[in-house]
Amino acid sequence: MTGAEPSMGQAGAYGELERVPTGIAGLDDILGGGLFRGGVYIVQGTPGSGKTIFGNHACYTHAGASPENRALYVTLLAESHARMLGHIAPLGFFRAGLIPDRITYLSAFRTLQDEGLAGLLTLLRREIAVREASLVVLDGLVAAEETAASTLEFKTFIHELQTQAAATGVTALLLTSASAGADLVAAEHTMVDGLIALSSRQTGWRAERALEVRKFRGSGFLRGHHSFRITEDGIRVFPRIEARLRLPSRRDHVEGPPLASGSPALDAMLGGGLPRHSTTLVGGPSGIGKTTLGLQFLGADPEAPGLLCGFYESAAAIRAKARALDLPVAGMIEDGRVGVLWQPATEGLIDEICTDLLGTIRNRGVRRVFIDGLDAMCRIAGDQDRIVRIFAALTAEFRALGVTAMYTRETDLRGTFLDAPSGAPSLRQTSSVAENVVLMRACVLRSGIHRLVAVAKARDARIDPRLRVFDIRPGGLSIDDGPERAEAILADRDASSHGGE
Repeated sequence: MTGAEPSMGQAGAYGELERVPTGIAGLDDILGGGLFRGGVYIVQGTPGSGKTIFGNHACYTHAGASPENRALYVTLLAESHARMLGHIAPLGFFRAGLIPDRITYLSAFRTLQDEGLAGLLTLLRREIAVREASLVVLDGLVAAEETAASTLEFKTFIHELQTQAAATGVTALLLTSASAGADLVAAEHTMVDGLIALSSRQTGWRAERALEVRKFRGSGFLRGHHSFRITEDGIRVFPRIEARLRLPSRRDHVEGPPLASGSPALDAMLGGGLPRHSTTLVGGPSGIGKTTLGLQFLGADPEAPGLLCGFYESAAAIRAKARALDLPVAGMIEDGRVGVLWQPATEGLIDEICTDLLGTIRNRGVRRVFIDGLDAMCRIAGDQDRIVRIFAALTAEFRALGVTAMYTRETDLRGTFLDAPSGAPSLRQTSSVAENVVLMRACVLRSGIHRLVAVAKARDARIDPRLRVFDIRPGGLSIDDGPERAEAILADRDASSHGGE
């Protein structure tokens, strides 16, 4: 079964057999709750893709989850156990106290060499019974395949492994190598219960690790590629955010009075304030005041926990800006009511950023979110047209979580959004996803540059779309109550032969 989304409670072809969580962050979400007890799964990847760490991570989290759990790690053509343990010892999942009673390492290379696949099967049966193993990892399946006298003999070996796993309830992970660009289609893939492919792919000058569940019997799962990292804690997988949030986690509720934006004049232009649980796009050229407006938004309600996710200015720079402008949010950052996540716009994983963002929102009970730099998120995403789907998924989940959000995008001086030179729809459609749009622009008149702001749309509200002049002063943006000064500046500019933008 290859469903589009996982189902935690689905028993499927396994009847009432229980799930066996891998303990690898993010992977169990992709699988819908973990592997199945008694299943046989191939983990295949290119050299250096992380197969050995994957297998060890699963063993240690499994053995550490319950005193009854036992793991058996069997190597064929692999590095020595001492060297392997030396490599994984610094990782967060490693617990030396689990060896050898709860985790046993066993080399079966000599048995395979002397007695072939039949001898290997006998050894596995014996050791699984003696160790009372509930999880077994066979590292180096390719060696077993190369030892087989024929394809039929190797398929028989896989079949016998499945029979043993089903009879004893042991879950088996078979780690094997694949050459770069391999199609990952082999006879044994049709027999096992699941196939997980690990790879490393180039995105421009950078390399990203990816995981794909090619096959998983008995349950739906999240299809496609998912990024992962090998961190100091082990493997961490980041389910593709638009697949994970194909539907919001709960029903949304948008009723209620509008919220203050932090600027009374802007609230009036919006028809009374920001619609509750909506998302607002703030577009404007660099330096126009977008971040300042976002900080005002976060500080508009002292009782609402807030979060700033920024890509250009560090947490220290944000605090300094808020203090310099004497904004209420400065004190809220200092006492923790508003958190700051800073992701430098250099290199990162877009799904990791979104996962951490949503995790922080849930853990802190955040009600106001300001994302400063959708352009940077787009660059980090790599696959440029993903950003629209990601933003749509985030917007729906924000509503479901009762969050009111604001984010910024760069424009030119006239307020026109900047898209990729190739014409790719990287950001072009994000304004249609946002429920409210506030546009800032710069108007050049003689030797002066004037800041103008207008509301282009607001959800279910009667807006005043006329331009207003604004200045940045202590306390934040000071927006005119009416359009008179903006109209005078624009009329003077149009009448002046030296004016223009």
